[in-house]
Amino acid sequence: MKLCFSTLGCPDWPWKRVVEAAPRMGYDGLELRGIQDEMYLPRAEPFLPHNIGGTKADLAKRGLSVACLGASSCFHASNVSENIQEAKAYVDLAARLRVRYVRVFGDRIPDPADKEQTLLQIATALRELAEYAAPQGVRILIETHGDFARSEDLFDVLERVDNPYVGVLWDVHHPYRFCGEAVADTFATLGKYVVHVHIKDSIATEDSFRYCLPGEGDVPLGEVVELLRSVSYQGWLSFEWEKRWHPELAEPEVALPAFARVMRDLLK
Repeated sequence: MKLCFSTLGCPDWPWKRVVEAAPRMGYDGLELRGIQDEMYLPRAEPFLPHNIGGTKADLAKRGLSVACLGASSCFHASNVSENIQEAKAYVDLAARLRVRYVRVFGDRIPDPADKEQTLLQIATALRELAEYAAPQGVRILIETHGDFARSEDLFDVLERVDNPYVGVLWDVHHPYRFCGEAVADTFATLGKYVVHVHIKDSIATEDSFRYCLPGEGDVPLGEVVELLRSVSYQGWLSFEWEKRWHPELAEPEVALPAFARVMRDLLK
């Protein structure tokens, strides 16, 4: 298994600092979700047409891979066609960067009375996007996030899509913390689709939870590693430290090395 971190964890870092720090801190790659103030990756400076060749060469020189591009596209929305077009732009960028995965969201079931229609709309959007991505060698990943942290509903969507170019990004935290699912139960439901994994840790509080450094919370990270080992998973373990959304969290200089240390110990 390989380690990467999401750029959500270092929202103030310029691109040069990101790529210089990653190998020094023990990472094999990066997951891209915004660079400084630019959240729409096709507009980010390192990936503009006149820069992308140099960016790829610099990553290769440092022995870094880009594991996944994180789009913000949500397919439950009424403007689903706009979200599909955004996701296609990410697919195009992934192809130029030779990145295998683009992450998208379901993301909500706004009205339980219309659940069937929502699931159908999301599945249809995923199928269209997969048919666009397949010739470019890019796979679409839907994350266990929002209402689709509930593994049975996500499984329902995947079975409707029935396309090998659609898989799951298993954000371990969301089904465990928000839906009360044991990690073994989530993996039993979705394991055959899982090709990329988000890791973060937290501790339950009286009325919610609090993010904490890896290994300091109650998310069973060791059990996650063993479940993945049981199917000979050789993909990425991506540290999603949500510093961009939660500025009170520890600085990346503290959190990013901590994750690498904890996970390297678990992977021994």
